[in-house]
Parts: sequence; C-alpha cells; structure tokens
Amino acid sequence: MDREWAGTTYGNGWMHEHLVRLLRHIDVRVFYALSALFVIPFVLLFGSGRRISYRYFRRHHGFGRLKSAWNVYVNHCRFAEVVIDRFATYAGREFRIKVPDMDKFSALSARPEGFVMMSSHIGNYEMAGYALPSERKSINAVVYGHEKESVMRNRNRMFGRTNVNMISMKEDMSHLFEIDSILRKGDIVSFPTDRSMGGKVVSCEFLGGLASFPQGPFSVAAMHGLNVLAVNVMKTGCLEYTIYVTPLQYDKTADRRSQIIQLSQAYAAELEKRVRQYPTQWYNFFEFWK
Repeated sequence: MDREWAGTTYGNGWMHEHLVRLLRHIDVRVFYALSALFVIPFVLLFGSGRRISYRYFRRHHGFGRLKSAWNVYVNHCRFAEVVIDRFATYAGREFRIKVPDMDKFSALSARPEGFVMMSSHIGNYEMAGYALPSERKSINAVVYGHEKESVMRNRNRMFGRTNVNMISMKEDMSHLFEIDSILRKGDIVSFPTDRSMGGKVVSCEFLGGLASFPQGPFSVAAMHGLNVLAVNVMKTGCLEYTIYVTPLQYDKTADRRSQIIQLSQAYAAELEKRVRQYPTQWYNFFEFWK
C-alpha cells in the first residue's frame, strides 16, 4: 500500500504557466467540467488513489460500497477544483471567502507574543494566505522544499501582498533555527500538521483508527508556550470558501510530553470534526492510518 507522498504539485512549469494564462480568460467552471468529464475518469482508471480513497470512505466514515465509490469520484473532482482554484488565484481571479471567527485570529495578532497556526491537506489552506492578513505580524508558512519552482514563484508573488513568507523545510533541519527566531520576534508560524517527512510522530485516535501526526509542530508550540490555532479552509460553494479558526487548548504548566500529547489530541479532534463535516475534501491520497 502507498505510504509515501511526493510533496509536489502535479505537472511541470510549462503546464502551470499556460494554465494560469488560460484562467485569466476562461471561467474556472469550464475547467471544473472538463476535469470531471475527462481528467478524473482517467485518473481513477489508472491511478492508485482510488483504492486509498475508497478505504477512507468505507473504513473511516462507514459508508456503503456504492456511496463510497461515488464519493471517491467526488473526492477527486473536489481536489481538481481546489488545484484549479489555486492557479485561478495566481491568474488574478477572486473567490468569496468567509471567516466567521476572524476575531479569534485578530485577538492573537494584536498581542506582542507570536503564535502557531496548524493546518492539514483538507480544503484549500493556501486561501488563508490571502484572507487572514495581520497588520502587526508576518505569517511564515512552513512548506515542503521540493515543490515545483513555478508554484513557489506564484505563491511568493501572491503572498508578498499579504505579508506572508515561506520557510522551506530542509534536510539539515536548519529551518528550525529560522522558526525559533521568528517566534521569538513575536511573529506567526504556520505548520502543515498531517504529513510526516521522516521525523518523530505522535499517534492519535482519528476517524476510528490510530494515525501518526508529525510531532514537530506540537513540540515547537509547547517549547515556546504559545497559543495555537487550527485553521481549516473549506470549499463551501462553487466560488466560495469558509475559513474555520479554532483555538486549541492545552495545559501550559504540564510537562513537555503531556503538552505535546494534549495538543496533538486537540488538533486531531478538530481535524476529525472538519473532515466529518466535509468528507470529500480529504486530500491525503496515501495510507494515513497504521
């Protein structure tokens, strides 16, 4: 069974740049339809993601065979839409973005100390970089260092408008010193918190099974005694997203190991809540559970 993830967006730079150009003139819904009719059936026929997606719906949501099979198709269509939306944003297209709990983000942004944001590969987290601006603090997103150059270039251009920087994870772990410096300055660090790239993990009950989450983000937050927000950006309409901002509670007076366990369990519970609310927006197409 597949347990690895490449950490990159499909396609090459030429494809990405031409897609951006096309999206400047063609409605995204045309690309949604073309993808659903022609691309996704091909992917389901020849790719391995359909088996993993099917097990996800059958085992972890308890759906029947027919419902699981249909949701596999919808899941892949939603993922295609999210990818198209990202490139549409690079092309200058705008989406309606609602933030019901913006006050929770604003309250922490107004305080002198930094804080941590945690996300997963559900919905479209990249949209948070355009809709959660902080006038007082920079947001520093930890990203995988092997992403395609064309994607990173577009992200840098877009994030430059909203005071968002990117920190590439490096094999020599030097990015940890950069993260430490940023947090000591009182700025914000955003972590992907659902994919381990070979480091230590912490096991949590998640969707009826035992899943491994990377320990690093929880350890950094506990080490600095910081407030933590779980941020999930879900597609709630054809051209609309909703950003859910949820503070994670943990006992900052407990020993370090207990803090890490409390934070990881709180995060897994919040992630499960959103995934049950939006089951077809789970985009980990590899074996996530032990």
